[in-house]
Amino acid sequence: MRESVAVVHDLVSRFSPVDELGAEHRASALAWLASTDDVFRRVKPASPPQHLVSYVVPVAADGRILLVDHVNAGLWLPPGGHVEVDEDPALTARREIQEELGLGDAGLSRSPIFLTITRTVGQDHGHRDVSLWYVLACTGDEELRPDAGEFHAVRWWTRDELAVADLGRFDPHLFRFLAALDRGGLVDELNRRTGLERLGGSRNGA
Repeated sequence: MRESVAVVHDLVSRFSPVDELGAEHRASALAWLASTDDVFRRVKPASPPQHLVSYVVPVAADGRILLVDHVNAGLWLPPGGHVEVDEDPALTARREIQEELGLGDAGLSRSPIFLTITRTVGQDHGHRDVSLWYVLACTGDEELRPDAGEFHAVRWWTRDELAVADLGRFDPHLFRFLAALDRGGLVDELNRRTGLERLGGSRNGA
């Protein structure tokens, strides 16, 4: 197995699925990763027809989540993008939040917390994204510099707003992801870690 693929295989093998569908996606992804090294998108929009994606979900201290109204997909999605050939998905996550929103990675989870396999819709419909979902702990007050070519809009959503929104306008697995997020207490841990890192940075700069 190619070294870069083995890294992803190890990430996926450590997932604890939140439900039966999650277990199916995990098993399918592991079988796929074991069967081929051709898991990175090489040619736009969809070669190979199934490939890796890193999502990053910014989560504010008050529980809001940041989503982008994606031009190609026609959906409200987390920011993110395709994993380049032999790229570590965590590096993809860091690169995408910087390129798409101008955000730093101080509050980024070290590993993804969620995995999905989804047939795409919109302008580039028909292929399958195997998506690794990372979390970015934020204050919710960060200055955003969104990529106008990628998104119609960018906004923070409260849980109450999501609960009454049109589900067809979101990634079909978003609410499963939120259940996984709530289960793990990850955001509190990231906020603590980020606060300590910022405090350490202030002391070092003093």
